[in-house]
Amino acid sequence: MTAPERTLTIEELGRARERTEVIARLLRERLSAQLETLRPLFAPRRLLGRHVRSSIREEPPGADRAFAALRERYALACGRPFGLPKDLDDEPLLIEPVLDLQPFEYRHRLADGDRTIAMTNPVRWILSYRSGYTLAQLESALEVRSSLRPSDARQWLLGALALQLMLETFPEIAALLGDLRYEVGLEKRPHLGELPLVTLQAPLPAFRPSDALIATATRFSGVPAFIELIDLDALPKLRDPLVVSIDAALRG
Repeated sequence: MTAPERTLTIEELGRARERTEVIARLLRERLSAQLETLRPLFAPRRLLGRHVRSSIREEPPGADRAFAALRERYALACGRPFGLPKDLDDEPLLIEPVLDLQPFEYRHRLADGDRTIAMTNPVRWILSYRSGYTLAQLESALEVRSSLRPSDARQWLLGALALQLMLETFPEIAALLGDLRYEVGLEKRPHLGELPLVTLQAPLPAFRPSDALIATATRFSGVPAFIELIDLDALPKLRDPLVVSIDAALRG
């Protein structure tokens, strides 16, 4: 999903970027604090029990079934582009019970076809369990195979699959995030084949200015990277999830 494009002047761009930086920082800090509060809900032990390393000895019902599902998904995902061994050891898995929030980045080729810009969406993030790789580091390592650390790639992949399984097994987590105004989604990445990743999006939309303006701005900065701009015109249109639920209940 890419941002819509909008025409701005260079003067409007400067003001919009300042406001975007302030709001993006606020949104990320707010989400990070909320995820830290919710961290016990995401504990891998709640899903996998004794099949994951943990100081907690609780054995939740359905842990064996969840581990069998994770093993099956890992076998399907560990091939291209990861090139990892298919079989999992019988030892408990190392999945850190710490959530990692990473920026949603993508590549955008300018209309002139001469340059590709690294774009960042300031109201969207990729959620994962912390591992020896960040997403950017993993994607870079997969491009340069000689630098890939198989153990860290395996830990990252298992964490990504376990997080998806966690949200499927406990749909109330996604419902709670929805009440906090975040949209939970899944999206594939070009360098990760068919593996979908969990994404979170704040209710404010973001947009791209014209390619011509992006080209001008990145030539001035000397860095082929650009952050989408937050659309503050959408603020008055934000809807409260509780109001939406009440409206739906009354209509039903």
